[in-house]
Amino acid sequence: MPAKLLEKFSKLLVLWVILAAGIGFLFPQVLLPLKPFTDWLFGFTMFGIGCLLSLNDFRPILEKPKLILLGTTAQFIIMPILAFFIIKTLGLAPALAVGLILAAAVPDAMAAGVMSYLADADVAFSVALTTATTLVSPVVTPALTYFLGKQYIPIQIWPMIQSIIIMVILPLALGLWFQHKFNKITSRIKPAFPALSTLFIAFICGLVVALNKDALGKVTWLIFVAVIALNVLGLIFGYLAGRAFKFSLPQRRTLAINVGMQNAGMGAVLAIKHISAEAAIPNALFATWCIISAALLAAVWSRGKRGACN
Repeated sequence: MPAKLLEKFSKLLVLWVILAAGIGFLFPQVLLPLKPFTDWLFGFTMFGIGCLLSLNDFRPILEKPKLILLGTTAQFIIMPILAFFIIKTLGLAPALAVGLILAAAVPDAMAAGVMSYLADADVAFSVALTTATTLVSPVVTPALTYFLGKQYIPIQIWPMIQSIIIMVILPLALGLWFQHKFNKITSRIKPAFPALSTLFIAFICGLVVALNKDALGKVTWLIFVAVIALNVLGLIFGYLAGRAFKFSLPQRRTLAINVGMQNAGMGAVLAIKHISAEAAIPNALFATWCIISAALLAAVWSRGKRGACN
């Protein structure tokens, strides 16, 4: 398949997620057999991301550790605190509350790098920040989910740590090794990895809908408000944190996007495996909405730059 066609396929993530959600709702039997393989699906996604990275992508972490430390701290403080207050304000049901906490506690999404590029932001900073938050996620994500979510549902922290290591860290490391060892092969098939990741994320979101077909009729509009509020406020406070840290304009834009965009596909898989299918609903909604909002924001920021150049 031509590289340009694969690239266009990847850019239509929202469309494929909506289509998969429709299939999951109308024909759940098509996607339900995927449930035992969610770990593998997400693991292959992380393997593909590892194949897209190189050791040079880790250089900003070593060269500008303070920058990455501040960004990572902002990521894991802003989003969980926002989730906590949104849950208290809206009075979400326990499973949905823990699902929103999980959506806030996962690392930022690799797609943030693409959105940073479209927004004329600092792409290298975005990739380094996503890499850093992903590397610490085996400890930070379960810990935040446990401490904020245990009042709603009993949560076992160690199995969640194991899952993140197995389906995130190990495949990512394997992808990095494969890219380094077989660079000629990965350079030829590199365009396929984002397309496959797009397909797998769509499948995961569709599976969440299939597993919750009956429960979705009982879900109120509050969860939609909660997801949108978490994302929009994350974008705003991420940008304000960048200003407080005295980041440059491109870095502030990057931090806003990275804080507001979560690896909700990871959250959905963790929810299905360790909490409940219902707890995966906020993550499936977030995975779709954060792409839309970030794309709109990137369009506004890039238009502003073009206008300034005219």
